[in-house]
Amino acid sequence: MNHGGGEPSLASLIERSAELKRTLVDFALSRRFERHLEQFMLEAADPYQGLSEGEAIGVIDRFALQHRLPNGKTILDQFLAGRPDLTAADREMLRGWRDPVEGIFEICRKDRDSLVLLNLLDDLEYRVYSNMGPAAFRQLPKRGFVHVRLVPICPVPGAWLVSGSMSAYHKSGAAHLAQVALELATKQPELVYRNPEKIEQAWTQMREDRAAFVEFFGGDEMVLPPAEAEERLNVYYRHRQEAALAQQPARRRPRNLPGVDAPAFELPPELADADTTGIIYDETDGLNFYNEYGMLRALFADPALAADKQYADVLRGYLRSETISPLPFHRLAAAHPDTVDAVFRKVLRKPNFTWAEHGESLMRRRKPWYYEHEPRPGIAVIGTRLSELVRR
Repeated sequence: MNHGGGEPSLASLIERSAELKRTLVDFALSRRFERHLEQFMLEAADPYQGLSEGEAIGVIDRFALQHRLPNGKTILDQFLAGRPDLTAADREMLRGWRDPVEGIFEICRKDRDSLVLLNLLDDLEYRVYSNMGPAAFRQLPKRGFVHVRLVPICPVPGAWLVSGSMSAYHKSGAAHLAQVALELATKQPELVYRNPEKIEQAWTQMREDRAAFVEFFGGDEMVLPPAEAEERLNVYYRHRQEAALAQQPARRRPRNLPGVDAPAFELPPELADADTTGIIYDETDGLNFYNEYGMLRALFADPALAADKQYADVLRGYLRSETISPLPFHRLAAAHPDTVDAVFRKVLRKPNFTWAEHGESLMRRRKPWYYEHEPRPGIAVIGTRLSELVRR
């Protein structure tokens, strides 16, 4: 199956991937993980309709490749650890599956044994194979779309494999699929950032937006009652939309533009019920909202307030939160260099604590997730093709 005893052929790698995938799925479906899989399936299912066969295959695929067990490892990690008999080539193939590409793809063309797909989310083309052979692609609609997950065929650069099931759509569904892709890109910008070009564009766009925010509000940090924060942000977004529309006078204005004809921004309930909302538009961490930030500011201005459980609990809540980054702590420490040590000493009950000496290690211990990845812009830049489909 090898060419002259050298590197394995693409066909043999695809064949081997099918064997490895079957073994991995059997391992994921074994009694050892039964309870975890049941819970995972329950969370994924529509409570009224359950899962279709294709959806169930997709859920099992995600479970096997990406779901983290209570010990922090994935099923794939456990499989690799428990199979010392696997060759180096098998391990390379399997390790490549840790980070599947999931998206809504436009079918650019069908070749003899593969497809060329354009991912509407990251605006990149993928050459795709199936371990069930070219027959798997025969029924796909010409110039249609597929929702699919892909994994790399290591070590072949630019070759991808269908992982799980495919959902196909005719090109007549383009408008609906474009909206779905747009929502996905907005909610999960990391799906867009597989494309380095999009990351650079997003940083540029975020810097411009932050500069406009600072100019409009007179600074990059505010503390307001939630209702006022919502109102002022909607005024700001309306101002930005109108400025953008003014640059395109020849175009007919679309109806019901958020920020012009309807509110663009609404605080989530957990923020809307607070006494104060903090807003920080940071040059790296982007636009962030903080519950009861007014109390936290007051605490750092007057460490005696740490004796009040209500104030101390706000700081403890910020430290415990898995969604609040180190940003507000760095901001408050910089704004209150004379009192920051006293606040942490009282709340943490550590009389020798100093922010200069212990602050960074405290953040890394309490917010490890923040340091696991390079910073990413908090906004998504939409690809050229997706923009075209949305405009239609």
